[in-house]
Amino acid sequence: MRVLIQRVTKASVSISGTVKSAIGNGLLVLTGFEYNETNEDIKWIAAKITKLRIFDDEQGIMNLSIKDINGEILAISQFTLHALTKKGNRPSYIKAAKPETAVSLYDSFVDALSHELGKSIATGEFGADMQVELINNGPVTIWIDSKNRE
Repeated sequence: MRVLIQRVTKASVSISGTVKSAIGNGLLVLTGFEYNETNEDIKWIAAKITKLRIFDDEQGIMNLSIKDINGEILAISQFTLHALTKKGNRPSYIKAAKPETAVSLYDSFVDALSHELGKSIATGEFGADMQVELINNGPVTIWIDSKNRE
């Protein structure tokens, strides 16, 4: 499981010109699932995201978590995070979970994030053509891979 986390002052996702979800201060989390994900991967990443100290404290030091600032999360499914680009110029997505598997993984991830954060998570729509808008605060962008826990 891979996530690309962006600290934002606001973010939204639209489908066919209509805003589906929007958040204020918080995190935009782009999420890609591999074919061999486990519930352990989901729980580990959800806990990691909600505990990351990437928001400024009163001294301007990144020392606060999303929970500490009572921020919001917008989670968007994005299979292209598993693009393989080693050969040729057309990315391969062979490692990405198939939609019939990825939908339940995404739902489980959103539930795990909601549980860790203690409130609802804003979402896109799995498999839809989505337009995502954001104002990246910092900018702060962090990549996490459950198969490479550094």
